Order: sequence, then C-alpha cells, then structure tokens
Amino acid sequence: MDCGTDERQYGHGGDGDAAEWKKVAELREVVEAQDPSAKEEDDFALRRFLRAREHNIKKASAMLLRYLAWKRVTMPHGFISDDEVRGEIAKGRDHHQGFDRLGRPMSYLYGGCHFPVRGDHEDLKRYVAYAFEKSCTRLSAGQEKFAAVIDLKGWGYANCDMRGYLAGLDIMQSYYPERVGRVLLIHVPYIFMAAWKMVYPFIDDKTKKKFVFVADRDLDATLRDAIDESQLPEEYGGKLKFQAYNNFSPSSKSI
Repeated sequence: MDCGTDERQYGHGGDGDAAEWKKVAELREVVEAQDPSAKEEDDFALRRFLRAREHNIKKASAMLLRYLAWKRVTMPHGFISDDEVRGEIAKGRDHHQGFDRLGRPMSYLYGGCHFPVRGDHEDLKRYVAYAFEKSCTRLSAGQEKFAAVIDLKGWGYANCDMRGYLAGLDIMQSYYPERVGRVLLIHVPYIFMAAWKMVYPFIDDKTKKKFVFVADRDLDATLRDAIDESQLPEEYGGKLKFQAYNNFSPSSKSI
C-alpha cells in the first residue's frame, strides 16, 4: 500500500548542503532587516520556511514575516498557557504521546469527538497553535518533524466543521511548515470523503503527500510498521497507556 511521504532524508533534521545554508543566511539578512524579532528564530526554523517555498528567498521571507506577526498576536508572552485553552483540553478529542519508529512525536486526533461551534473559532485556533507548540517541545535533538493518526471512527455530519478544518490547516501550513512528517487517517467512513474533497484543494502539494488513508484491512500492519508496540496505544493493540490527567505527555523520548 502507499505509505505516503516519510521524508526520511529530512526526518532527523538533515545536514543540508553549503548552498542551502548560504540561502538560509540570505533569508535571515532579508527578514531581520524588516523584523528584528527574527533573531530569536534559529537557522533550522529559517530552513523550514525556505524549504516550504522551494528555496525562493522572496516567497520564504514573506511567509516568515507573516509568521512573526502572527506569533506576536497569538503568543504575546512567547507561549500559550494551559489555562488559556483549558476548555479545549477538556473536550478530550486528542492525545499527544509516544513516538513512531523514526523518533517523531505522535499525536492522535479523534474526529468523532469534535463538533462545530458558532462564532469565529478563535478558541479552536488558539488550541491548534498550543498543540503544535507542545508537540515541538517533545522533539528530540536533530528531529524536526512529528506525525499523527486521525481516527475518524464514529465521524458523521454532526462532526463536520469545514471552517475549523481549514483554520487548522492554515495554521499548520502557514506557521509550522515542514513540521508534519506523516498523517495516517484511519476508520474513515465513506461520508467523510465529501468533506475531504472540499478541504483537499486548500492543501499544498507537498502536504498532500503526507496524508495517507489506511484501509481497515491494513490498519494493524500499517500501525505496527510505523510504531513500535511499546509506543502504540492500547486501543490499537499496543502497550502504551494514555495518561488520563493530561492529553500531553512529558517531553521525554524513549526510542
């Protein structure tokens, strides 16, 4: 079966070549001249934005400047506290624990536990940013990517949230480029494909390759191929127990 793009050459940071690092330096010079706060971003961060825009300095600088402006508004203190998203955490629609065989932190999202809300989705967007930031803290040295399983068991029209999906997708693609290694979609009901067809055009070409639909007959083999039994949640036949008190695990790596 198609296992999607693991991007193993970049999965552990990748050394890059001299030409690429030269472009990183050029990008830094351009961006810092317009926004001095870029000095707080390391070269690996700049490289991710550069790679996301095919090493085009003009496009990468515009993307990075947009991120820096967003970060000032979204995280004025440099982070999002648990208290700011307590209500979203309580909904229990995701767990962030364990690692895959490439050492990438795993996230598990449950589509059947999410329901649309009225309004501007600001709480959801803040929580998505919070989740990405927390996942970044779980990255080990040399690792730049994380992976995810989206479990759609029980998903129905009542769970469909196009504005929420697009908001989350925009945050992922615009502000956390080159962070997602692979996303497995499992227990996918047929009716979900109607929603997927509406979201698909908004996914950039590189990101599209990272989403993999897993047939039920291939589920066990696919998960075990990607995740060691000790890191695979019990609900999928592994030995990992989710921590009930928090949907995020400590930022420790065991494999």
